[in-house]
Amino acid sequence: MERDKTQRLILRARNGDGDAFVELMERHKQSMYKTAKAWLGREEDVADAISETILDCFEHLDTLKEPRYFGTWLVRILINNCSNIRKQNQKNGMIEDFDIAEGERNFCRDYREPEENRAFLEYLEPLADEDRKLMILFYVWGFRTREIGELLCMRETTVKARLQRGREKIKKAFFPLVV
Repeated sequence: MERDKTQRLILRARNGDGDAFVELMERHKQSMYKTAKAWLGREEDVADAISETILDCFEHLDTLKEPRYFGTWLVRILINNCSNIRKQNQKNGMIEDFDIAEGERNFCRDYREPEENRAFLEYLEPLADEDRKLMILFYVWGFRTREIGELLCMRETTVKARLQRGREKIKKAFFPLVV
């Protein structure tokens, strides 16, 4: 049912319906935020990556071959934009900041990060960058391990092992008496 509505929105957006495109982006904004935050850390970079992704999606929506793969297509664009921003930051000598600070958070215009997003990102804090990315793709976007392997060019068994290792690190960090 949900997939059918997304496909209808995509068709409407392709036919020039701006409201349909806005609704598509609204449906994915929290997932985009969590993904970009895991990849980049700095709020300014997160906002840039999301803005660039929305613009890229708008400009290239007609290149999407299968509307049912919209989520995969969107996350691939977002990951590419995040990677480009990281490369640019490294080139400019900027230090990445994965600090999860209290207070104002911007997401495009006046977006305040909900409490559950902050809690989720805090759970991911003990993980290495690569493991954090896998957790986001698996738990936020709902990709299967095979799809994550294809997105990140790694074997499915590697994805499964790293997800398991990440879950164990989170357990040890936040629930030491349970482990």
